Amino acid sequence: MHRKVIVAVGLGLFFEMYEIFLSSTISTTLKTEFGLHGTELKLLLASSFVGMFVGAAAFGRLADRIGRRRAFLINLIWFSAWSLIGAFATDPTFLVIARFFAGVGVGAEYPVADSYLSDVLPKERRGRLASYAYTCSYLAVPFVGFLALWLNVRSPLGIAGWRWLLALGAVGALIVLMLRRGLPESPRWLAGMGRIEEAQQTLNTFAAGSGVVAAPIDEQAQEAPTPQRSGSQLFRLRRAPYRRRLAMLGVFHLFQTFGYYGFGTLAALVLVNRGYNVTSSMLFTALSFIGYPVGSALAIPLLARIERKFLVAGSVVAIAAFGLGFATVSSVPLIIALGFLTTATSNIFSNVYHVYQAEIFPTTVRATAVGWTYSLSRLTSGALPFVLIPVLDDHGATAMFAVVGAALAIVVIAVLTLGPRTSRRSLEEINPA
Repeated sequence: MHRKVIVAVGLGLFFEMYEIFLSSTISTTLKTEFGLHGTELKLLLASSFVGMFVGAAAFGRLADRIGRRRAFLINLIWFSAWSLIGAFATDPTFLVIARFFAGVGVGAEYPVADSYLSDVLPKERRGRLASYAYTCSYLAVPFVGFLALWLNVRSPLGIAGWRWLLALGAVGALIVLMLRRGLPESPRWLAGMGRIEEAQQTLNTFAAGSGVVAAPIDEQAQEAPTPQRSGSQLFRLRRAPYRRRLAMLGVFHLFQTFGYYGFGTLAALVLVNRGYNVTSSMLFTALSFIGYPVGSALAIPLLARIERKFLVAGSVVAIAAFGLGFATVSSVPLIIALGFLTTATSNIFSNVYHVYQAEIFPTTVRATAVGWTYSLSRLTSGALPFVLIPVLDDHGATAMFAVVGAALAIVVIAVLTLGPRTSRRSLEEINPA
């Protein structure tokens, strides 16, 4: 059952990453087709991220109220419908609106997935198994990069290539929806809602698949749900140690996007700014994107050996160094190599923090806390084109990556000073009552 969870969650995250990096890969094409420039181009790049902000904040709370499984199904249906609608856009305004609403569904995916994986994976293998799901998702990045490169100069059946890219994302999400219908609900969430018998049955299912016997759930240890339960649980986030952790993650997500999505969504534009043509820039970017699944795979052994908070900080420093090199070197092999190293370390970073952020909150408010803080990353991702593109246009790629480096320095300070240690600890050890 754990393997089924990894596959179903990983494939869902695949299409979340597909949607995120679609903006970067089709932006240069849409500049030509719709004549997008200035504010219109920034709005296109920002629209899906603003939708993700709304989705992450709203669906995270929803997952704590109605369950992880139901939230999974709702967000996939929503995303699939709006992605398909976007494929029929006739003007930039229609496309921006469709991308916003598709982003609402996509934004919910990671907070719910992080919480679900943290709920059901055993402490000894939590980081490693979660990384398998994340690695599956990051295969989408080179996939969409090379697919967009191929469709950039083609119109199958007389339909523009970017429309096919949007439609394929919608169809893929529907396939994942069918897989997720067979997922069990989180036994931790069921127990927290007072549904002890269902929680025990689900726990037995997980245990049977692992060849062990599940211990009986202690009903006396479970807090009975009350009408005030929702508010009282949220109040826990304002008490120690969760207030400190919530502040740390808030600062973290406000600034980590400068490194992760700043490179992923603007790499092609950086190369165009430096004088490379659109096709060459898309090729270099697609080759760099191979680093995403490679870095995600490298995170699997690293998560098992290195304390999470230190691995987060170290990978952020590497992103800043490699990104600055990407912006300054002129040799094509070095551009591709440094782009690859930037994306590889980005996904070591990403895998670690997705595991880390879900571990440091109790089950009853886990998806809410992750959703609220993670939504800030979507908001700043939406603002990035308005912040970084003017710096890129007016001062060049080196200045843009200097801004990115300053933001990442804040991330390192926040994690090292405020973040708890979590490696090889149970959720009960990490989260005191």
